[in-house]
Amino acid sequence: MKKVARTEIPRKTIYRLSVYLRCLHRLLNNTIHTVSSEVLAKAAGVKSTQLRKDLTYFGQFGTRGLGYDVEQLIEMITKLLGTKSLQPVVIVGVGNLGRALLSYRGFEREGFGIIGAFDIQPGRYLVEESMVDEQESATAGKVKLSEWLKAEKIQVKVRPMKDLPKLISDHAVKMAVLCVPPTAAQEVANQLVECGVVAILNFAPIVLSVPDEVTVNNVNLAMELENLSYFINE
Repeated sequence: MKKVARTEIPRKTIYRLSVYLRCLHRLLNNTIHTVSSEVLAKAAGVKSTQLRKDLTYFGQFGTRGLGYDVEQLIEMITKLLGTKSLQPVVIVGVGNLGRALLSYRGFEREGFGIIGAFDIQPGRYLVEESMVDEQESATAGKVKLSEWLKAEKIQVKVRPMKDLPKLISDHAVKMAVLCVPPTAAQEVANQLVECGVVAILNFAPIVLSVPDEVTVNNVNLAMELENLSYFINE
């Protein structure tokens, strides 16, 4: 069977591979080692014809009348998604969102290692509003970013932006998470691309201009809520 070029595979197909992978892991955790396309498709919330079409992009899988070998399909999808070994990732912007992502413990289980975080003010204080007392000193209710990382038992060091090129080069980083304000997003994206990053997860509510070989996935929670709002309003 002729292999389909990577650029010709729909993004939604790649997204569904991740959905299938999680369904397969749940099946394996329940000691289910073989699954039909109908059962797997139902678990993933798609039609079986869609499941088979998605997998056909990458070759022939499964046995007619028997279904798919769960472990083999997990192995195949993991290899396709490039998460068989830990992918190094950097986070740029350690505000509320960036800190929330640094606190998340599940990335390594999914094949991604946050090896560095960058901010224009790596030594700044964080304001804990619940701790502020007008009668106390100017530093009341504040904690240093480095102290917060230690308290949260986060091993990643927050570095100044000038350290970005070296860390990316030293660790061959190809993927970055962008958590900066929209006014800074394009400039930071340019820096990332110049350093060799070719995949960006962008949380800034702005459309980035990047070279064709760079892939950007945009995450805009307000737009997702607007999408849901459409379906609940008549």
